[in-house]
Amino acid sequence: MPTYDVKIGNNAAKLIVAGNAFTYTREDGESIAREFSMEPAGDGTYSVLIEGRGYFVTLPPAARAPFAASREVMVNGRTLTVEVQDPRKLRGRGSSASGSGRQTIAAPMPGRVIRILVEAGQDVEAGDGLIVVEAMKMQNEMKSPKAGKILEVKTATGAAVSAGDVLLVIE
Repeated sequence: MPTYDVKIGNNAAKLIVAGNAFTYTREDGESIAREFSMEPAGDGTYSVLIEGRGYFVTLPPAARAPFAASREVMVNGRTLTVEVQDPRKLRGRGSSASGSGRQTIAAPMPGRVIRILVEAGQDVEAGDGLIVVEAMKMQNEMKSPKAGKILEVKTATGAAVSAGDVLLVIE
């Protein structure tokens, strides 16, 4: 199950997402667990239902990039500053910064492969789109961390993936 470090305003917490349920644990140890559903309601706008209570969430265009570290989000007309960090990505930064050697591209959370933008043997540049994974009704394009060659595509369009599943290998 993916776990994220989140900060909403000045309040830090851990967020665990598993399918259509989440657990939100504040720094003081208090925890809430809820089921939710989320549906697109327009460009950058989502209707979120958490145990019968509705929320209208709008992401400004600059905040729509997948896994943006900090973004302003409107929830029912109220603007909140939200930061989301995936601790797994922070652990890997030291080795991936060098850009040398074989690297894997892994699913950041459970979802479904919508499009594969590359094929084995293809040369790519840093920042090129590689694969699109839909998770929680949002499509996330994963980009190449470096210039190189696609060695292996380990998934297929339409495949269900779990957090951490290796999707591509680049050298």
